[in-house]
Amino acid sequence: MITAPFEYRRAGSVDEAISLLGEFGEDAKLIAGGHSLLPLMKLRLAAPTTLIDIGGVSGLEGVEANGGGFRIGALTRHVTLQNSDELGVIQAVAAGIADQQVRNRGTIGGSIAHGDPASDLPTAMLALDATFNVTGPGGERQIAAGEFFQDYLTTALESQEVLTSIDVPSMDGFGWGYEKFTRRAEDWAMVGVVALVKGDDVRVAFTNMGSTALRATAVEEALKGGTVDADAIAAASEKAAEGTEPPGDLNATPEYKAHLARVLTKRALTAAVS
Repeated sequence: MITAPFEYRRAGSVDEAISLLGEFGEDAKLIAGGHSLLPLMKLRLAAPTTLIDIGGVSGLEGVEANGGGFRIGALTRHVTLQNSDELGVIQAVAAGIADQQVRNRGTIGGSIAHGDPASDLPTAMLALDATFNVTGPGGERQIAAGEFFQDYLTTALESQEVLTSIDVPSMDGFGWGYEKFTRRAEDWAMVGVVALVKGDDVRVAFTNMGSTALRATAVEEALKGGTVDADAIAAASEKAAEGTEPPGDLNATPEYKAHLARVLTKRALTAAVS
């Protein structure tokens, strides 16, 4: 499979990337690791006229402590997250992405900015109430994870904005669970579930249960203000598919994905309180 023709430009800084995005217009796309965009280009499902490579921009990679939580640079590769024990559920999610070759090249910023509902890290960011720091012609702004993912492959990023880092709040005191069901280990998730529990603060988020990563609001409401024990988890998990619209595909029907959501939610919540 071969991509449609495109021009290639390499940006040396965030400002240069912003300028190039303005020069080449809405048909230009940023690229770093390439593991989100290039597969779509090879399938001719995306055909940007210009690729702007930001993989060499300095200062956008790494994990650092930030006010009790963490700031993760947008060019941080999955392998770095995979090897960062302090990141908890983020580490677990990153370690399950595709295969090691992909994890060695793919970046968290690319995964998030691409906005694929079958991608793993957007789900974790949504459950963690992360904040995305972006820079554009008008300067810097922050976008909450809950406002970022708008529709299939559509985010709140403006056409000339660059995602530069992700702020993850403190996870102290939270138990977590992560469950992902795939046909083969390196496949996209049929369904993925991230669960976080701290007292009666319960957060559950889904991969591939709609046109974006989404919170399992019915489950969260069912557990709100109560004791999160085995009986409560079992009852709440039965509500997992409520308010979702899982897409059918070659691997699973919407009904099967709804079943998976209930099963995996129960497992993830049980792990989070164990």
